[in-house]
Amino acid sequence: MFRNAAAISLHLVGLLQGKKAGASVTRHLHQTFTMAKQMQARRLKGLDYNPWVEYARLATEYDAVNLGQGFPDFAPPDFALEAFQHAVSGDLMLNQYTKAFGYPPLTKILASFFGKLLGHELDPLTNVLVTVGAYGALFTAFQALVDEGDEVIIIEPFFDCYEPMTLMAGGRPVFVSLKPSPTRDGELNSSSNWRLDPDELASKFTPHTKALVLNTPNNPLGKVFSQTELELVASLCQQHNVVCISDEVYQWLVFDGCQHISIASLPGMWERTLTIGSAGKTFSATGWKVGWVLGPDHLMKHLRTVHQNSIYHCPTQTQAAVAESFEKEQLCFGQPSSYFVQLPRAMQRSRDYMARSLQSVGLMPVLPQGSYFLITDISGFKSKMPDLPGAANEPYDRRFVKWMIKNKGLAAIPVSIFFSLSHQKDFDHYIRFCFVKDESTLKAMDEKLQKWKEELRP
Repeated sequence: MFRNAAAISLHLVGLLQGKKAGASVTRHLHQTFTMAKQMQARRLKGLDYNPWVEYARLATEYDAVNLGQGFPDFAPPDFALEAFQHAVSGDLMLNQYTKAFGYPPLTKILASFFGKLLGHELDPLTNVLVTVGAYGALFTAFQALVDEGDEVIIIEPFFDCYEPMTLMAGGRPVFVSLKPSPTRDGELNSSSNWRLDPDELASKFTPHTKALVLNTPNNPLGKVFSQTELELVASLCQQHNVVCISDEVYQWLVFDGCQHISIASLPGMWERTLTIGSAGKTFSATGWKVGWVLGPDHLMKHLRTVHQNSIYHCPTQTQAAVAESFEKEQLCFGQPSSYFVQLPRAMQRSRDYMARSLQSVGLMPVLPQGSYFLITDISGFKSKMPDLPGAANEPYDRRFVKWMIKNKGLAAIPVSIFFSLSHQKDFDHYIRFCFVKDESTLKAMDEKLQKWKEELRP
């Protein structure tokens, strides 16, 4: 501090000696003190790097088949598109503000639809908050509940915004890893083989633990937490009086007969759970950016305080389109005509197609139980070509993805970005692909992989 002060004093002396007094000196004084002031808020320190920007740029630069970012490249269902058209061409008042905490027809249908699934009667005014996507829901939850020094348990691999959102709220992330069980030779690995160690999880709870973040189905792994696993989490949350922030955006995308269970539906958990959903993932319309939080009023009132003093209001027309889409789905829920039945069936076929293609070049998929994604083990490549270009301390999966984009025309995401810094080296032999893509995209992927397969032949 004293060295900085001395430098500023010398600079001022120079100004006074070399400049005429008056406005010129005043201006230079102002510029000097402005430069000395730290402009960045402390909560942003270390959070400026975004891997999504880097890998998306590389995919575009090398014209790669983009299987990295998690969005469908096919149209939403017809009824959702029609609902959007109704919203933009119908009631003129849909061009104006609606209720700050959610368009009333949307909060009403969300309360009705999810109330039945959660086993609770939801009040549209106090138990539902509409946000700018699930991302907005997560940010609002962290800002509302996490205070300076609070600990937040994050199960890894984790969607990468959980850690910075915890830090920006002043909290301290505490990580616990899902660990893979060994498989027999020739057996295809599954996300169900990745499990929590009950003792390790229990050891992470302290008097400072404020919240636990649960993501089921999990991104990037595709794991769907079982009833037994959820009961373990629920028991510990209740024992330690901890809030569960449950990110369930992929709840309709579950495969192989798996069942998605909302932890808020378990005994004693509604009172301490925030359940987060996404219209983007529900109706294959990620650009609509409509999300929501469901929870008890004693928690939700704090989220409403953050919301009304930040976002305040979400676009009315997209909310109206989502409301109409849910109303349509409610009429056929569970029936063969339901989009929530049709979409997972179609995406399971896409998942299996991708898995077979990846296996053909020696990549080893971990078959997901749900979500948009599958991860694949690249250990074989790591042992055969360990010295790929990149910084010495750069995790192998990041170097591999860059090499694959540039040399094979395929874009994925390195899985190490979904782990805490201390665990990244332990999980740097996996990469993530998105299989929720159009048939033409998957065929383009397969063509790249078959060409790669030919190059591998002796």
